[in-house]
Amino acid sequence: MAADKQNETKVSSMDENKKNSPDGNIGLEILQIIKESQQQHGLRHGDYQRYRGYCSRRLRRLRKTLGFKMGNRHKYIGKKITVEIVSDSRYLLLVLMEAERAWSYAMQLKQEANTEPRKRFHLMARLRKAAKHSEKLEKLCESPRVDAKTKLEAAFEHHYSFLIHWHSAVIGCVVIMTIYEKLASAFTEELAVLYRQRVDEISPNIRYCAYNIGDQNAINDLMQMRLTGGGGGMMAEKLEALITQARTRQAATMSEVEWRGRTVPVKIDKARIFLLGLADNEAAIAQASNEETKEHLYETLLAECRDTIQAVREELKSEQRDRGSDADSGKVSNLQFLHSYLTYIKLCTLVKRNESMAHTLQAKLKEPEADENKRGPRPQDLIRLYDIILQSLAELSTLQGLEDDHTFQKEVSLKTLVYKAYRCFFIAQSYVLVKKWSEALVLYERVLKYAKEVQSKAKSFNNSLKDLPDVQELIAEVNAEKYSLQAAAILDTDETAEVPSQQQVKDNTPLCNRLETFRLDPTLVGKQPNLVQFPPDFQPIPCKPLFFDLALNHVAFPPLDDKVEQKGKGGLTGYIKGIFGFGS
Repeated sequence: MAADKQNETKVSSMDENKKNSPDGNIGLEILQIIKESQQQHGLRHGDYQRYRGYCSRRLRRLRKTLGFKMGNRHKYIGKKITVEIVSDSRYLLLVLMEAERAWSYAMQLKQEANTEPRKRFHLMARLRKAAKHSEKLEKLCESPRVDAKTKLEAAFEHHYSFLIHWHSAVIGCVVIMTIYEKLASAFTEELAVLYRQRVDEISPNIRYCAYNIGDQNAINDLMQMRLTGGGGGMMAEKLEALITQARTRQAATMSEVEWRGRTVPVKIDKARIFLLGLADNEAAIAQASNEETKEHLYETLLAECRDTIQAVREELKSEQRDRGSDADSGKVSNLQFLHSYLTYIKLCTLVKRNESMAHTLQAKLKEPEADENKRGPRPQDLIRLYDIILQSLAELSTLQGLEDDHTFQKEVSLKTLVYKAYRCFFIAQSYVLVKKWSEALVLYERVLKYAKEVQSKAKSFNNSLKDLPDVQELIAEVNAEKYSLQAAAILDTDETAEVPSQQQVKDNTPLCNRLETFRLDPTLVGKQPNLVQFPPDFQPIPCKPLFFDLALNHVAFPPLDDKVEQKGKGGLTGYIKGIFGFGS
């Protein structure tokens, strides 16, 4: 809100500076004021309620500044702005803001009328109010004090706000385009861009009005305009809204759809609108000039399909609650079969979108890299896309109501084989990049196996392969890649034998014995690093020294005869003494 207040103060100061022109005439740059106000106060995001609040606050400030109050807080006193009192451009701005406030309220009610149809009466009343204020602005600009440019822009506002009936709308839009083309030629290039942009915004309205009058080619014109100028922004949103409104009118005549030999009634309006525009969307995708537009159209179609499936699912839940336990579980109802048909459309669209993205990436893979620092596409990106395609095909085979349709199941199985072959091919390409020659060669053989299986089964399903990639081209490419792979493997082996790298030499020397030599050893960060030798080897150590006494042979020891016991003396008496210790 603080930013809104600053923007309002800024715009108000601009209004103060835009009072009278140098020649004394009153001028007001209507389109520039409207565009700046709408972009700064909510309409960049489609918030009409915020823009209406801004218009109310600006009206209150203008009345206060001009002293043109409608009474006080207790009593309302109506005042009319006449030609005689218009002496300042802010009087014209006052009427312009009243028309903008009524129009923004009408657009807010239009958004709410999708869920509350009674608000359409209030919507029409506010549109008439906006037309009344625009008519008043045009009459005020008839004053001789107003310059010619402002008169033309006021005439535009009157015509644009009064476009209620289709015939008058076409005439009014043509007049508006003429006015703005003339104004664009009278301004500088910077301001002329606004007026040309306004002309481009009016062109879809003319096509839509012509369609409502009865011109059936007008809807084709709208589709073509979406292709040429609808990459994004307000213009694309407006075209989508107009095309949806046109389809809503056509959907009243659609009552049933036929698929897989069964006719299903379509009673849900959202499903009718989606199915009615399905052929147009597919044709628009086929005619898309670039990949960005095609991707945008695919996303739009998928979003519409998801919303339609959600509406059918809610209706299906309601039907199941009403039927309760009396429902026949063995029979698929019409609503369930319609749900399966819409799911089939969604999954097939996903397959086509991812296949289109895969073709784009394949073309980029074959191109030489312009910038080495910039990451280009890799085979891994294509593997992911084909994984999504195979997942979508797996969901197709489980759709309710098609379990016993053997032809359908065989078609899905055949498509699965085709995309498995392509997925296997790009897995092999990713192995080639890391020089895993044997793994890549095995995968190439698997690709050939899938491709030959497709060719053997495709004889009875010629129509099923018309939208699929050609497996014959894949076989030729695989054969060429096999020969290239064998040659690269031989050359890579020779180079390794001739120039062995010191970092790749295997050596069992522990780390403690080679601290001075750098070598990449992955075992050092493993669970059994080779740091030291254990158990260590035996090493010789010096033993305890021997000492030799050279003087021992020349030493004379003292006699010990008196210490030695005399044998042979004493007889029995000595024996007895010896026993009892008397002789010791």
